[in-house]
Amino acid sequence: MADEKKGAKKGDGEPPNKAPKADKAGKAEKGGKKAKGADRSAAAAAQSAAAPTSDADAVAPRLLEKYKSEVIPALTKQFNYKNPMQVPRLRKIVLNMGLGAAVANPKIIDTAVEELKSISGQKPVVTRSKKAIANFKLREKMPIGAMVTLRGARMYEFLDRLLSTALPRVRDFKGVSDRCFDGRGNYSLGITEQIIFPEIDIDKIDKVRGLTVTICTTARSDSEGKALLRALGMPFRS
Repeated sequence: MADEKKGAKKGDGEPPNKAPKADKAGKAEKGGKKAKGADRSAAAAAQSAAAPTSDADAVAPRLLEKYKSEVIPALTKQFNYKNPMQVPRLRKIVLNMGLGAAVANPKIIDTAVEELKSISGQKPVVTRSKKAIANFKLREKMPIGAMVTLRGARMYEFLDRLLSTALPRVRDFKGVSDRCFDGRGNYSLGITEQIIFPEIDIDKIDKVRGLTVTICTTARSDSEGKALLRALGMPFRS
């Protein structure tokens, strides 16, 4: 019995000698994973540093700089504003293209969407009919146009291109009318040909189409809205 107890004690002492080896192997694996994770984080940081700057760090539109440096002081002096936040500013620009011919040829919608995308630099949405009209062979929720809403930097960039490049290309251009305000400082401009925009390739269009450009402002009256657009460079007829 005494010999058996001594043998059992010796046998019990052998297994614990192998446990530290397993612990060392586990620590080595964890250390390797940490090293790989550190390498991946360093590579991600290098890629983010080499990536292009965000919209916040991008160059501000030229027309926006003009608004801040020239338009705000001029309108403040003209209307005697006491707070810079009272000065009217652009809120959004909506480009709308109505396509009644799409009732007979739905493929026109795809062409109009591509043209508006080239003009605005933003993907437009397809507008659909709200109710059916039998005389025009129009069914409910049928695609009959396309529109796009611009805000922020894209809004100022589009207006800059419209005033400096597109409108001067209109045949016999003598300025735009100042009677297209809605009474709340918002202005609508009708364009009969989309080819005045340099982004449109004349050789690839199938038909000349028109569109409506609506400029929404924070002005409280038409006189303030007109003064804002005139200061930004809108060529109203004298």
